[in-house]
Amino acid sequence: MNTQTQKLKPYALMALMLAFTIACKKDKENIDTEKPTIDLSAATAFPKQCSPIKRGSSFTFHAKLSDNVALGSYSIDVHHNFDHHSHSTEVEECTLEPVKKPVKPFVLVKSVNIPGHPQQYDAQLQIDVPADIDPGNYHFMIQVTDQSGWSTQRGISVRIVE
Repeated sequence: MNTQTQKLKPYALMALMLAFTIACKKDKENIDTEKPTIDLSAATAFPKQCSPIKRGSSFTFHAKLSDNVALGSYSIDVHHNFDHHSHSTEVEECTLEPVKKPVKPFVLVKSVNIPGHPQQYDAQLQIDVPADIDPGNYHFMIQVTDQSGWSTQRGISVRIVE
């Protein structure tokens, strides 16, 4: 090797290492790793565990939703629990009526996009309960999903009464 090449070799090696460092450097993005939350502790929150709901009436679902970055959507799923299946997330147990076969159960599945993708959202949704549906035990499922795709679910037991 000539002297010129030997003098350039350390610089070429440093330039190569710098190129690899820049190419492999990852941007430190703020990656959302936290699930959103559903707060039903407020006095105005509804329904709560074991709430009675009168058939033929309307009520307003009300919950505080939050996320550390940005909320995306929430959904409601109401279905009968006449067979005593469980996906309740609540500690308090509700009194269950005897097992029965559904004739005309109330079923509701509704998704709502949260406008503006805030960190906090006061969810309110009017729900009409038909007068001719089967009364009895129901599950009221709430799911909130943030902009990153993380989701949280709450399963509440309610009773539709006459």
